[in-house]
Amino acid sequence: MPLPEMVQEVFAPGGLLARADAQFRPREGQTRMAAAVARTMEEGGLLVVEAGTGVGKTFSYLVPALLSGERVLLSTATKALQDQLFARDLPLLAGVLGVPVRAALLKGRASYLCLHRMVQARQDGAVTDRNVARVLAKVEAWSHSTRSGDLAELTGLDERSPVIPLVTSTRENCLGASCPRARECHVNIARREALAADIVVINHHLFFADMAVRESGVAELLPTVRVVVFDEAHQISETGVQFLGLQLSSGQLLDFARDLLAAGLHHARGLADWVALAGRVEQAVAELHAAGGSAQGKHGWSGAAPEGAQADAWDAALRRLGTACAQAQETLDQLSETAPDLERLYERSTELLARLGRFAGDCSQEAVRWIDLGGSTQVRLVESPLDIAHAMRTRLLTQPAQSTRDDEWPDPEGERGRAWIFTSATLGADEGLTWFVERCGLEGAEILRVDSPFDYATQAALYVPRHLPKPADPAHSAAIARLAGDAAARIGGRTLVLTTTLRALNTIGDLLHQRFGGGQDLAVLVQGEWPKRRLMERFREGSTHGGAGCILVASATFWEGFDVPGDALQLVIIDKLPFPPPGDPLVEARSQRIEEAGGSSFQQYSVPEAAVALKQGAGRLIRRESDRGVLVVGDTRLATMGYGKRLLRALPPMRRLETPEDFDAALDDLLAARSDPG
Repeated sequence: MPLPEMVQEVFAPGGLLARADAQFRPREGQTRMAAAVARTMEEGGLLVVEAGTGVGKTFSYLVPALLSGERVLLSTATKALQDQLFARDLPLLAGVLGVPVRAALLKGRASYLCLHRMVQARQDGAVTDRNVARVLAKVEAWSHSTRSGDLAELTGLDERSPVIPLVTSTRENCLGASCPRARECHVNIARREALAADIVVINHHLFFADMAVRESGVAELLPTVRVVVFDEAHQISETGVQFLGLQLSSGQLLDFARDLLAAGLHHARGLADWVALAGRVEQAVAELHAAGGSAQGKHGWSGAAPEGAQADAWDAALRRLGTACAQAQETLDQLSETAPDLERLYERSTELLARLGRFAGDCSQEAVRWIDLGGSTQVRLVESPLDIAHAMRTRLLTQPAQSTRDDEWPDPEGERGRAWIFTSATLGADEGLTWFVERCGLEGAEILRVDSPFDYATQAALYVPRHLPKPADPAHSAAIARLAGDAAARIGGRTLVLTTTLRALNTIGDLLHQRFGGGQDLAVLVQGEWPKRRLMERFREGSTHGGAGCILVASATFWEGFDVPGDALQLVIIDKLPFPPPGDPLVEARSQRIEEAGGSSFQQYSVPEAAVALKQGAGRLIRRESDRGVLVVGDTRLATMGYGKRLLRALPPMRRLETPEDFDAALDDLLAARSDPG
């Protein structure tokens, strides 16, 4: 039976999914997507699917993947989604379908314990902070029982913990085959398991890091699979741009200096002045930061020096940094045979010098260059392509599949190419999904849009307050804080405030903290005050277990991938229309390219970007058929400017609230529905 027909039977009334789960209800959109995915898997080619919230897109690609018998590579946006696919969705569906499958989970190096570096951290005595030492001891105790070495197993380990870089490796400091713990290496074990698996779950960062350096393990894996699925595909362009460019950061340089000092004193004490060598690198990094200018943030770099920097001072700082790295390299060259650690440090010094040399020269015509200055000595030099379209067309989509399996590949008739499937709830605001397709080089792909099954007109309402100050008015954030506080007090928390800037985040968060004090009535959660995982858990908990209801003020990563089904979230407030940030070098370069081609950067770039981001933020509100809620966009331009109609079309078809009285009545309806769920 053809794969599309097999898949449709699984999703049909009375099919395997319905028999396995009494709560399962066939959805026309889910079945249509699954059939399209199955057809692409069978025939090869490119498929781009925008599947609205609630379609069930995960099952729509997993069922065909499991029934196809193909080796499949699944890439998703975050490690949390990887874990969900691997630990929950794949085993569940494999059991329902009765398909034996060998699945593997593959993450980047920073997710796995490095046994060699853990021992070094414990032995070198460099850890003097008691809290760091305590966590390090906890990691060591866990290392004796873990099989995977995946740090996600360690509950309570903060993703910002300073212990993580001490017990994980990077491409720069990994010793490879020379490592004394190579046979036990968790990274190597994970890669071997991936090469032997039928379905491998990775993430976008790992995929594009591999495209850039051909080192992550995907390089060996990709040629052996015929089906590649990108879930949360809307993120692949920005992720790809991040990895396909060139970067040199103070973090890389200071890590090199720290490892240089530790390894030198451990393996070759007395044979070189390791303190002086490391100190010169650290001093040169500080001087480079100072030469970059006084203003923090991103600064364009189109000439000899970044904007805000004096060309002579910048050139001198680059030269001093090059000299410091070269002195370290010369010393390491003489002693590299002493120990694998010193040999790898010599290679790292060579790589750092090569990157410095690139940044001392001219920027590529097809790229944009900038500097990102942070606090203290934090500095990052970046050269980035404007998008991933060229790389996708020339380095990825044309790559042939060459399976190692005798019974599958190569295809004896040579007719089937690799199948590429890209899916997300948000891929654009027009029928052709041009926002996604063009920047990813996917022109000619089959396009499928599957609407959400939710009844948004009944479940949700949209309110654009006309009385708020204009977005540029300094009083705007305070007005948003008052509106959010009043509404949250009325409905018992259950409110998410999404901001477009960190300044607004801090202002609104501070004002809400002042208003609600100790949090006995309402708990105010602000991004950055706790780890992201803890913020999400506390917000989802809401007022259950006797706690206070929550207001969460967040930006950046909370605009997407934050899933709160049920009545723990019933009000989403977006402070301003999420236009691309002015002054961002990448945004300016993309806009300039459009203008030089005779187009309008605002209409062709800024508005589509805002539409997609607005759609993502609004998507936090309704996550299942029983959810009810209100979306507030605190930007009058949505209702008064001509482009507002384009942005409104990107939003789900919610009913409109026109007056403050309408808004208050909608909040009262939410309260009434909770008190009388029947």
